[in-house]
Amino acid sequence: MFLYTSPSREMPATLNKTNTAAVILLFIMGVLAFLSMRSDSLTFDELAHIPAGYSYLTQQDYRLNSEHPPLFKDLAALPLLFLHLNFPVEKEVWQQKDEAPAWWVQFDVGTEFLYRSGNDPKQIILFSRLSMIGLLLLLGWVLFKTTQGLFGSHIALASLFLFAFSPTFLGHGRLVTNDIAATLGAFAATFLWLKFLKHPTKTNIFKAGIIFGVAMILKFTLILLIPFFAILTLFFVLLHRPREAILKELGRYVVLGSFAGMIGVVFVIFPVYQFHVWNYPAEHQIRDTRADLSAGGLTASEQIVISVTDIPVLRPLAQYARGVLMVGQRVSFGNTVYFLGTISGSGFSSYFPTLYLFKEPLALHILGLISIAGLLFAVSRNAKNLRSVLSWLQKHFVIVSSFLFVVLYWSFAMLGNLNIGIRHLLPTYPFVFLIIAWSIKEMHVRIRYSLKKPLIFMVLLLGAWYAGSSLATFPGYLSYYNELAGGNKQGWRIAADSNYDWGQDFYRLLQFIEQNHIEKIRLDYFGGENPEYWLGDKYVKLNPKKVAEDLSKGLALSPSSTLGVNGVEGWIAVSVNQLVGGRATAVHGYDQPTDYYRWLDQYEPVARAGNTIFIYHINP
Repeated sequence: MFLYTSPSREMPATLNKTNTAAVILLFIMGVLAFLSMRSDSLTFDELAHIPAGYSYLTQQDYRLNSEHPPLFKDLAALPLLFLHLNFPVEKEVWQQKDEAPAWWVQFDVGTEFLYRSGNDPKQIILFSRLSMIGLLLLLGWVLFKTTQGLFGSHIALASLFLFAFSPTFLGHGRLVTNDIAATLGAFAATFLWLKFLKHPTKTNIFKAGIIFGVAMILKFTLILLIPFFAILTLFFVLLHRPREAILKELGRYVVLGSFAGMIGVVFVIFPVYQFHVWNYPAEHQIRDTRADLSAGGLTASEQIVISVTDIPVLRPLAQYARGVLMVGQRVSFGNTVYFLGTISGSGFSSYFPTLYLFKEPLALHILGLISIAGLLFAVSRNAKNLRSVLSWLQKHFVIVSSFLFVVLYWSFAMLGNLNIGIRHLLPTYPFVFLIIAWSIKEMHVRIRYSLKKPLIFMVLLLGAWYAGSSLATFPGYLSYYNELAGGNKQGWRIAADSNYDWGQDFYRLLQFIEQNHIEKIRLDYFGGENPEYWLGDKYVKLNPKKVAEDLSKGLALSPSSTLGVNGVEGWIAVSVNQLVGGRATAVHGYDQPTDYYRWLDQYEPVARAGNTIFIYHINP
């Protein structure tokens, strides 16, 4: 079932072949995602998301990970219900009876649940990620069927091809995070809203409201859909209604749109959050809400949310509002970020454009340039006067809407201070793929006959390059950078964190340790895994700041700072994310030490675990 369709003129046989091709593409994507997922260790955010989801379903208590909506975590945890797992409900790290838990307690609960409760961590990770791969494939199918209904099979398959071989989707679509869920929510909600605008029937109003509500509990930044839908509604009325009826129609759509929004709140947000706070003690919810929102002092809206939390019937909505405000604080305050050799506690305006340039395949960029030329060509042929321009915008309102969403979402991302990964732009990608496919098809239809075959050949060649780049990256999709950045091996110089090193190569480090019969290794690891669980006595935590301090004083190094007592010696492994933080140049008033890994400059890594863990062997 697709979301927004027009009657198809394609023959049933053609449709069957197209659907078969789409299934094959999604099958290939699913295989690539599954096989690469199995070799990747637990990433940083998954350590919080997986136990949070399991606690929601088994405890109906929303004390963990309130800064993210629950639905994607519920889906990830659903298969875990069949594993008869132990959850640390009796441990202090869960109960937190006396005071509000600090932000990092959710990671402590994750460590307790996965590694200290008698559970099999690899089994938990595998089953949780299977749900996410299912969500990834569902997104691909929705993209395909929606596009097919609107523009036909060629554009639908082209859009799906770009999706299925996207290194970014393959990298993040296997992990228990909310980026794929947010992308599905944004895409589905947008096209159902467009369907509602075109045909504001009771059925379409209800569907638009339900999917809007679902989107709101997939990722809090999708609250941007509210101003986006308002802009779409305004443009739709201006383009499709007579001048004398504009105000009347606007009023009607405001009423109907508000009703759709209330449907989302009443039938989706409220009952879902009611389930999740059912066993969350009210006094703890008030305490935790105050603790979460008090950074920098409480604003009037934050005070209201705290007050509403004390009203039993409104507790679910107060919990939802708490998450929205927490994300607002996070976007405003920012996060420590490494970018192009510098480190900052706030954002860079060039961060997302730079990451998009280096993190996406060059073939996609060239296809994008061709599509821009095609779009300009199509617009210019219809720009004879204002009436013709308005007529073109009216006829191609879906493309205009897709373009507006990309602009709005990118603007929000670039103006914020939260620079922790290209994944935050993923909700715009299906719209980008659609625009590229549609624009190239329009160019092909309208250019001279002698240029049609060269265009087809160029597009097919770029498509082969695009797919080849993706296949060659297997299984290291999370660390993908294109040739301009030096590929997967050098991309960390641009940006790390979820762009490159999220802790996914720990299992590969374990293999290296076993193959080389290493008895002791000092490790500075960034990610979700627990080194003590896997390495036992072989693991010694590396404290680079202590090493740097001792070296600066010319002291004999103590066992607390190095593997030996007379120097830095033996096996040392460092995650890239940790390494760049100790070598970067501080900017934007960043006042934390940034040179504590300079003592490693004189050594070269002897190996890497995957792409992201540098391994050194230093002789005394």
